[in-house]
Amino acid sequence: MQRVLISILSVTGLAWADQVTLTNGDRITGSIVRSDMKNLVLKTDSAGEVTIKWDSIAGISAPGPLYIGLSDGQTIVGSVDTVDGRLNITTQAAGVVATSKDAIQFIRSNEEQAKAQAEIDHFRNPRLVDLWVGFFDLGFAANRGNANTETLTLSANATRATTRDKIGVYYTSIFAGNDVAGAHQTTANLKRGGVSYNLNLNKKAFVFGSVDLESDQFQSLDLRFVPAGGAGYHAIATNGTQLDLRLGVAANREFFSTGLNRTSAELLLGEDLVHKFTSATSIEQRFVFFPNFSDTGAYRLNFDTSAVTAVRKWFSWQFTVSDRYLSNPVVGRKKNDVLVSTGLRLTFAK
Repeated sequence: MQRVLISILSVTGLAWADQVTLTNGDRITGSIVRSDMKNLVLKTDSAGEVTIKWDSIAGISAPGPLYIGLSDGQTIVGSVDTVDGRLNITTQAAGVVATSKDAIQFIRSNEEQAKAQAEIDHFRNPRLVDLWVGFFDLGFAANRGNANTETLTLSANATRATTRDKIGVYYTSIFAGNDVAGAHQTTANLKRGGVSYNLNLNKKAFVFGSVDLESDQFQSLDLRFVPAGGAGYHAIATNGTQLDLRLGVAANREFFSTGLNRTSAELLLGEDLVHKFTSATSIEQRFVFFPNFSDTGAYRLNFDTSAVTAVRKWFSWQFTVSDRYLSNPVVGRKKNDVLVSTGLRLTFAK
């Protein structure tokens, strides 16, 4: 049946200019739309768009012009012919360029190249409202009986990344309370949020600035305000793993409900990691260490990690651990606060 279809395409498509020769000797005539090293899409008159596996192609003949991307980063434009197993691309500027099929990264028609270039331009010069991706996490637990308890966790995160810079915004809160014998008691009440900006200097180096805000009723912390800045390094940047290292300085302004207010200068040492185990499962982790310049020996630690499993494209299940360690809390308060939550994650993109 496949050979019959190919034969029909070969006969009825003679009016089309481009021809693809397969490794089994069959030929399909049409108009090349695009190729991405996995498949080549050919538009035919009788069967519409036909998808051909790239590995099954022995030769291409097309008067063009086609836009062809090579593995060395070049994009050349011209007609294509196959000679002795190699592709000869005839260009107006450079004459004939001979290359192997393995060196081709993409092939695009005029229309497909225009679409690709429009997308590239969009990433280079996006509007501020474009390119945002993020998520909402929601967790809720309740108990009814001798004691009535409720716990609500809420997190939101949004980032806007281009080849030039990256903006990030986040918010996390947890509230828990119980009613025992008619008396209500709050058992957890904290909020964390902030905004950050990274500017890439080159493929590896970047500079950053950030502002973090935090309050925690049971640490007697009304507000912690931390502006920071410094330099960073993209240590790993692959499709599966991204690792950024950071070095900078921060100013820590703290207001406690006990009446204590204090300001200190801090060093900032941090790392951000995102790793995909599979297409559905990933982990996000951030660790920041703040040694205190103003109070020698004092320090803070921030640690956040989330394991995420996608159920649908827009819907996931997440498990999050968030830890804040303060070496010099107010009198009567513990040094460490850990938030553990699990629940739904709803993702969005614009």
